[in-house]
Amino acid sequence: MELPNDFDRLLFFEHARRTAEATYAKNPSDADNLTRWGGVLLELSQFQNGPESKEMVQDAIDKLEKALVIDPSKHDALWCLGNAYTSSAFLIPELEEARVYFDKATQHFEQAFELEPTNELYKKSLEVTSKAPELHVEIHKHGGLGQQAMAGAPASSSASTKQQSTKTSKSSDLNYDIFGWVILAVGIIAWVGFAKSNMPPPPPPR
Repeated sequence: MELPNDFDRLLFFEHARRTAEATYAKNPSDADNLTRWGGVLLELSQFQNGPESKEMVQDAIDKLEKALVIDPSKHDALWCLGNAYTSSAFLIPELEEARVYFDKATQHFEQAFELEPTNELYKKSLEVTSKAPELHVEIHKHGGLGQQAMAGAPASSSASTKQQSTKTSKSSDLNYDIFGWVILAVGIIAWVGFAKSNMPPPPPPR
């Protein structure tokens, strides 16, 4: 039952990516478009594996940084960049190296929240990012993102003991809290952003 939703999301964001590319070709100084483009690439990276995902996240970071060069106080670009750094961190197996990206994410979430202190999305992002290193440890203990469902379900094993099952349940809760939130939030901001830009939606699959 998940597949139609995933397919619809993929269709929408692929359409959005092409629209952003076309808009950028006409006006490379459009910070709003660059921000939407970065958010869309970040969303699409969830459908990629390993190196492709990492490359797409880096592409998103590049677009968002360009948007901030044009408008340094663009809070939604700062927030999206925080999510991009969070995604980068989860793709790095070594925690110490990943922490550098988690720290950058926190810094950008803080800047976004300072600019828009009434934004609940930015506030929530700041709250969950503090738990991100803990989730990183759990994910890579279970074999990394390749072994996990994107919504955060832990890798299962028929040989699991009851104690491991309880631990896994806790890990799953944490995964849903953070990883699921990041993906959902990025999807929302990109979706709303393109709706505001009056982008025609892709035809619904029949």
